Amino acid sequence: MTSRIASRPLGDAFYRLPSRKGDIWQSLRIDPPLMLSLLCLAGFGLMVLFSASGENVADVQRQAGAIVVGFIVMAAIAQIDVNFFRRGAIMMFVGGLMLLGVVLAIGVQINGAKAWLNLPGLPSFQPSEFEKFLVPMLLAWYLSTRSLPPKFLDLLVCGIIIAIPAALILLQNDMGTALMVIMSGVFVILLAGVSWRLVFFGVFLLAMASPAWWIFVAQTHQKNRILTFFDPYRDPTGAGYNIIQSQIAIGSGGLQGKGWLNGAQSQLDFIPESNTDFILAVLAEEFGLMGVLLLVGLYMAVLARGFYIAFTAQDMFGRLLAGGIILTFFFYAFVNMAMVSGLMPVVGLPLPLVSKGGTSIVTLMIGFGILMSIQNHKRVLPR
Repeated sequence: MTSRIASRPLGDAFYRLPSRKGDIWQSLRIDPPLMLSLLCLAGFGLMVLFSASGENVADVQRQAGAIVVGFIVMAAIAQIDVNFFRRGAIMMFVGGLMLLGVVLAIGVQINGAKAWLNLPGLPSFQPSEFEKFLVPMLLAWYLSTRSLPPKFLDLLVCGIIIAIPAALILLQNDMGTALMVIMSGVFVILLAGVSWRLVFFGVFLLAMASPAWWIFVAQTHQKNRILTFFDPYRDPTGAGYNIIQSQIAIGSGGLQGKGWLNGAQSQLDFIPESNTDFILAVLAEEFGLMGVLLLVGLYMAVLARGFYIAFTAQDMFGRLLAGGIILTFFFYAFVNMAMVSGLMPVVGLPLPLVSKGGTSIVTLMIGFGILMSIQNHKRVLPR
């Protein structure tokens, strides 16, 4: 092997790592630990969804179909060399912005957010979901071509890259997804080694600007969510109803829960959006603290593998992109759990791979496919 490598042109710095004979996972470009963690998480989610949807078999079948499609898409993305994403980052980002513009023009409004597209011959989908990895991808490409840690001008460019899609999503009245897109970009910037002094300065500026946002920008429903966060009982039958019923369900689950399909709050429809945003309350009531810890353990397994892939990536683009994707996934789960338990205001984010939602699942699996591409398309340096 050494002689073959030595015979390559000296200008070719990297070479594809050859597959080991008999290693089926290497030949399929699939990462077994990540694959197993995702399968366990998706399977557990289907069981919880069956109860949360009122034992609606059709909902579970649609969710299972979305999961199958998601895994197929993930496997397909994993076959693509990571350099494809490096070269195509700008074009894919621009394409995502164009889709967001189409949504503003002809999008469909669901649950107060005009964020969906119904195109002929295609199932309805939410283009803003793709920005959760398109933004990190472009930032990873940009920062990997600059000296690190990033300078002020580089941070300004990164801020513009994040702000454009976030603003378009806010115009769709989808604050939850806009927050996720912003954080997906912030994670990449933090991983690039930005000075903590600048981080604290940015947090200080946000704190100083928050009164102006509250007075001039925040809409009535956004203000109600924040006020409800501080005191859910100020409007127990209105804005505070969801979080109150969620906390009752979580508290009544105890250590071991009431048993699958035996939750009073969920089975008697006291929990609104029980199969989407507040599905964790159903899980906590029926499986108790042990079930929640199992879910957290599955998320941590995915997180640990994602960090390993980011740590072992062979170039800065791969490290930043992998780190941004896995931290966004973690933040996704953290925000949902925090808002359902009353630790954060309700922002309308589903629990990843557990809540009902086909677009969310498929886009998440695209991100995991990129992680597998980074892991399985490594190169070896000539000796």
